[in-house]
Amino acid sequence: MTPAPALSCLLLCIGLLAAGAGQAQIADPDPATAARAAAERLGRAMATLDQAEKARDRVKALTETVRAFENGLQAMREGLRQVTIREQALSRDLAIREAEIAQLLGVLQTMGKAPAPALLLHPAGPTGSARSGMILSDVTPALNARADVLRAKLEEMRMLRQLQTNAAETLRDGLTGVQEARSALSQAVADRDPLPRRFTEDPIRTALLITSTETLEGFASGLAEIAVNESPGSLPDISHRKGSLPLPVQGRVLRRAGEADAAGIRRPGIVVATRPRALVSTPAAATIRYRGPLLDYGNVMILEPQSGLLLVVAGLDVVYGDTGQVLPAGSPIGLMGGADPEIGAILQQTGEGAGTDRSETLYIEVREDNKPVDPETWFRIR
Repeated sequence: MTPAPALSCLLLCIGLLAAGAGQAQIADPDPATAARAAAERLGRAMATLDQAEKARDRVKALTETVRAFENGLQAMREGLRQVTIREQALSRDLAIREAEIAQLLGVLQTMGKAPAPALLLHPAGPTGSARSGMILSDVTPALNARADVLRAKLEEMRMLRQLQTNAAETLRDGLTGVQEARSALSQAVADRDPLPRRFTEDPIRTALLITSTETLEGFASGLAEIAVNESPGSLPDISHRKGSLPLPVQGRVLRRAGEADAAGIRRPGIVVATRPRALVSTPAAATIRYRGPLLDYGNVMILEPQSGLLLVVAGLDVVYGDTGQVLPAGSPIGLMGGADPEIGAILQQTGEGAGTDRSETLYIEVREDNKPVDPETWFRIR
């Protein structure tokens, strides 16, 4: 190859690579930092499990511990998802530029075979040769900069893959920890001191009400009939918290009020998609008006935060508490169904860039003076 064509080919390759270097200067989010932070959150959750076992108020401490594990596991999944997306982007970028890099190396190898003096010659004479030398001196820093970018990307790829390898052990410990915390919480609920009661449930009246009821509205209308020796008064008014109550469970709104489901059925409440075994808690201090199976809603918990206001939570697998008890805000009221996914399934989901396994659903309905209202007027929907 003569000096002029070799130089032209070199400039073509440098132009392509320099364009890629310019794109690489755009700041990408740091998924590695997010993944490490998630691992640290899980580590802190595991450290608090022993402290919760020894806490005086074990139910409250273990509830917070389960929440910490759920938040840590969610953050870990999200961190892994970001790691996977970043690694895939790097792989695609390197694959796209593989031909350009190979072309550049071919040109450099061809030029390296030519005698050094010949490279400085130019068909246009001394002036052309001087210009060629100036161009080569300008090209060298661009080559070095691009090489540095490629080295950084390869090192990032290596680091991200190491993070994915280490994540399996971190997730395994986290899943074991949250399972132990749930078991300890269930035992602590069973062993806790009796909670205040506003009334005693009449089981016969409850059974009659259930058998004679065809709608949730009808059942809610008859709730007062199942209460015996009810104390007068009500819990403090929470109307000032309207629109700011936290959702009872960690999840995402799947269907809003009035939206039809797959069968075309419309309900006045919202449906929240949650992960298996997710903890459900009361968003405010409330009296348990009913707990147990009801109609086609599965296990139902009906809470009364204040007179005339009912929160209906349906679809639980495990329920905590007894009808008539008064629960403090944030108290656990149950667990969702399903089973925790295996490590392999979680890694496969994040490997596909999904990072979500919300297979359970919780139905939440709000009733004011026994009329349904949009739950989004009460709850803080993110």
